[in-house]
This record gives sequence, C-alpha cells and structure tokens, in this order.
Amino acid sequence: MFWRFFSFVAFQFVGGILGWYATSFTQTSSSERVGTLVGVVLGGVLWFLLDTSRGARLLRWLRVGDASDAAMRTGLWGEVSDRVRRLLRSREQVARDSQQRLQDFLAAFQASPNGVVLLDARGQIEWFNQMAVAHFGFEPERDLLQHLGNLVRDPGFAAYFSGHDYRQELVMPGRQSTPTRPVKLSVHLHPYGEGRLLLISRDITALEQAEAMRRDFVANVSHEIRTPLTVLAGFVETLQTLELDQSERARYLALMAQQATRMQTLVSDLLTLSSLEGSPPPGVTDSVALPQLMAQLEQEGRALSAALSPTAKAAHHLVFDCLLAGDLVGAPNELHSAMSNLLSNAIRYMPDGGEIQVRMCRLPDGRAEFSVQDNGPGIAPEHLPRLTERFYRVDRSRSRDTGGTGLGLAIVKHVVQRHGAELKIDSTLGQGSTFRIIFPASRVNPLVVERSQGQSGGNRE
Repeated sequence: MFWRFFSFVAFQFVGGILGWYATSFTQTSSSERVGTLVGVVLGGVLWFLLDTSRGARLLRWLRVGDASDAAMRTGLWGEVSDRVRRLLRSREQVARDSQQRLQDFLAAFQASPNGVVLLDARGQIEWFNQMAVAHFGFEPERDLLQHLGNLVRDPGFAAYFSGHDYRQELVMPGRQSTPTRPVKLSVHLHPYGEGRLLLISRDITALEQAEAMRRDFVANVSHEIRTPLTVLAGFVETLQTLELDQSERARYLALMAQQATRMQTLVSDLLTLSSLEGSPPPGVTDSVALPQLMAQLEQEGRALSAALSPTAKAAHHLVFDCLLAGDLVGAPNELHSAMSNLLSNAIRYMPDGGEIQVRMCRLPDGRAEFSVQDNGPGIAPEHLPRLTERFYRVDRSRSRDTGGTGLGLAIVKHVVQRHGAELKIDSTLGQGSTFRIIFPASRVNPLVVERSQGQSGGNRE
C-alpha cells in the first residue's frame, strides 16, 4: 500500500511541476498556481487511469483465465494476481487429488468381487462396476441415469426397493438363473449421503448349494443310520420278549450282526471322507508298487465275487491286466481305497456271470490310466453328473441289498482330486460302464517299464 500511495503522490508531483513549468512563461503568480493545480489533478487522473487499466487486465484474466493477460509483478494488482495464481494452483491441486482419490475408490469398487451400484436420490443409476454387469446385465452406454426399478424387474426386488426398509438383505434369482442351473443373488441396499443408495450384490449360489448339500447330507446320514438302528431295536425287543429256539435266535443274531456291520461300514466311510477333506494333499515321498497293488485288488475282487455269487457257475468273469511294472507316486491307502471302491461297485452291481476287466496301463502322453470296465446294465445319462455326490444312488433298493453306503464314489472323487488326477465315467444303458482314473505323468515313476500288450494276457477266471 505504501508504494501505491507513493506512486499516486509521485504522479501528482510530476503533474504539478509540469503544470507550473507550462505556466511559468506568463510571469504571473496566479497563473502559475492554477497551472500547478491543474497539473496535480491531471497527474492524479493519469495515475487513476493506469491503475484502472491494470485492474481491468486482472478482471479480464479472472473472467477468461488467460495467464498472459495477468503478467503483473509489481503494485497492488500484481500482488493480487500473484495470490490469485497461488490460490488457483492450490485449488487445482486439491481438485486433482480429489479426482485421483475418486478414481482410486472407483477402481477399488471395480475390483470388488461383489456388484456395486451407486444410485442418486431419485433411484437413477450413477455408476456400476463390471460385476454388477454380470449380475444384472447392465450396459454402461444404455443404462446410466436410468431408474433401477425399470431395469431389475424381479417382483421380490421391486417390493424390497419400494418398501424403503433396507435393514435386511434380499435373496433373488440371478439374471442367468434357469430351472436346471439356479443362480442366487444376495442384494442389499445401503442409504448414504442425501437420499442416495449404495447397492451391493453377491453371488451366493455356491453357498446355497453348500447349504442344500449340508441339509441333504444330514438327512441322508440320519436316514442311513436310523434304518439299521430300527432293525436292531426290533430284534433286541424280540429277543427280550419272545421265547425263541436256538435256530431262530441264531438267525436274529445273524441279521443283527449284518445291520451292525452296515453301520460300521457307513461310519468307516464317513471317517474316510472326513480324513480326506481335512488332511493335506499327498506328497511325492510315498508310492505304491503297481503289480502288488493290482494283485491285492485281484485277490479282494475274486473274494467279493465269490461271496456274492450263489454258485461257482454264476460267478463273475474277472480279467486283470497290469501293463505297468513300476511305482505310482501317492498315498498307498488312498489309492487302494479309490481303486477298490471302483472294483467293488462293478462286482456288486454286475449280474451273475457278467465280465469285468480291470486294467492299469500307460497312455501315449505318459499318463497312467486305471480302468474298470463291465458289460452290465449301464447307467442312464441323467445320473452320470451326480454319481460322485454323497449318498446318491441310481437304485436305492438295489444299493442297500448289495451293502453299499452311497459314499464309495465320493471317496474316489476326493482321492482323485488330491492326487491331481481325473475321474472319467462312460456308460450306456444295456451295454455296460467304464470308470477310469487318469494320473498325471508326474505321478508315474520314471523307472516304470511298460510291457507290451501282446506279452500280457492278464489273469482270467
């Protein structure tokens, strides 16, 4: 302010001197005083005009934003323009930082495994991420600023959205839900800001399926255990209340032992499944010799076939071919359990006199394949995807008659997954079935020597 006042006085002083000089030739004191006064006034007016033009330049820069018009480094207006520049740069930096934070937040929402939709106070869509596109079928170019109620037409969601009670989440069908492949979404609206809403959607199909499987599992276990327990309780009550001769008592005790064995087998299979699910995958330090494993399977298979066949003539025709003379890397007990389950299933469900071929061979790409092939009744195509589910049976009555628990193929599936192998099932009604376990080449001992199929006729019965 001092320099501003000083420049104003300086202009007046210079104007006064010039006015005095211009009137000094008149040789009259009054003229000199008038000239001096006029010079002082004109100096003040000139300073005012110059100062006003600098202010106008600053005002034009503030309106247009052209930095070249505000190149003033001195005076009051120079100080004002410099401070305005610093203030604008600070505001621009704040705006850039805010924009960057907004982009970071949106990027985080975009990476979220849940669907995220931002709604304004009128229920119109302001923004949504890619997961919301998958859940609701939104299109960015078409659906932005559209009312959410016009795009999501599910009746349950419409009632939830219009009810304005968002304390609980809503479970609704997904966009790609079909009767054969249901998709479930969990949708929850969260109010924020001034009437705005945040919609969070989650795909809970797997959770719903797991819950359904848990309920089925509990129901199946209860049913499987309740049946033999009911039989045992009835036999015990009979033995306690009736006078039976020795032969009847022996028959009842034999039936009780059969039901107890059935429960014991069921509990053993459940413990096996629990152990497979809770233990770490098998390492590479353990292995099993394939010839010895196949010999053990052959012994067990022939014993089971003999036990189930009423006469030697009705026994199954079993063929065992081991085309690998080496080791298979993995947990011996688990591998034996999986292969034994496939073999016992084939024997139990095979009619008398049927043929079962069990083979271990090496595929051209170096992988090992264990297969059990039969010429039995086969399995309908609609049952194949569910065969490895716990307690799933194609024919429940026949499974109970043969002593099955419905857990064998579930055990096989877990063992196969733990060893990085594949389970393939091929079956045709009336022509038989083939169950194959294909082990990766890394599970096959590199010292394995493949015998030619012409030299290995296999063991037959």
